[in-house]
Amino acid sequence: MLMNPRKLCVAALLVMSLAPALSRGQDYYLFTSFRGNGEDGLHLALSTNGYHWAEVNQGRSLLKPALGGYNLMRDPCLAQGSDGAFHLVWTTGWTTEKGNTIGYARSKDLIEWSEQKGIPLMTGEPGTRNLWAPEIFYDRQESRWIIFWSSTVKGKFTETAESGDDGYNHRFYYATTRDFSSFSESKLFYDPGFNCIDATLLAAEGRYYLFFKDERKTPTKKNLRYAIAGRPTGPFAQLSEPFTGDWVEGPSAIRIKDEYLVYFDHYANPHYYGAVRSKDLRQWEDCSREMAFPSGHRHGSVLKISSQVARTLMAHGQ
Repeated sequence: MLMNPRKLCVAALLVMSLAPALSRGQDYYLFTSFRGNGEDGLHLALSTNGYHWAEVNQGRSLLKPALGGYNLMRDPCLAQGSDGAFHLVWTTGWTTEKGNTIGYARSKDLIEWSEQKGIPLMTGEPGTRNLWAPEIFYDRQESRWIIFWSSTVKGKFTETAESGDDGYNHRFYYATTRDFSSFSESKLFYDPGFNCIDATLLAAEGRYYLFFKDERKTPTKKNLRYAIAGRPTGPFAQLSEPFTGDWVEGPSAIRIKDEYLVYFDHYANPHYYGAVRSKDLRQWEDCSREMAFPSGHRHGSVLKISSQVARTLMAHGQ
């Protein structure tokens, strides 16, 4: 997807416009991402409107991967806890043959990070092939974190075993924790009845929306859908029809002012990062041509941050 010169200019000037906005009480939003296959680690981008995003740290990684046999940091998901600390999880490898873990680290300012550690998941499922795209969500009612991801487990959901790529047949699983030290048993989170990956959770209108990718290749889908629940752990129902085009993945969702934005990675040619928007979470409009992202931006997570955190990030690496 070609970016028009005006959009490129806006993206370039955003860095200069961020600092003056701090004194006006401007809202700030942060996007996590990776580059390539995730060898480089964590990248961050800032925005004041959710449409135009500027690189942090001059486009350099803020956290290098140091876990797993693959040494990757893919699908970075960042969330802020009630104590103000930021928690990060990510995909550490393609398959579990080099470890049944996802990555975890925490930070107070997004500059200095704790030692990285692996979180073991699916330990009760020896046939687990992979642990992909983990996300975290804070369940305020239960005062706990929910970790959810997609896995293919040998011998499960055999009725859809031939629908994916290279024998993958994913469903969503989850575990809970209060301290990122001890974790509950991994359980099934959501089964829409077909192969699915890249889930993200949004609290909105008194309900919980689980956005995810329909991963079926036969018949080809590769688009985004959502399901709804009254609690963050489900049960999820009211499965939607696709609300994006095909060959997109990695949804990230947020409400900014009076509209909801769901970002996505259009990974087929032409490769671009785009989004759809909605006022009511029912009618969706593609707004990808209005977006401007750093070159090479790959899917992660989006969240609102304070001006103090934004100020620290803008000062870093200058």
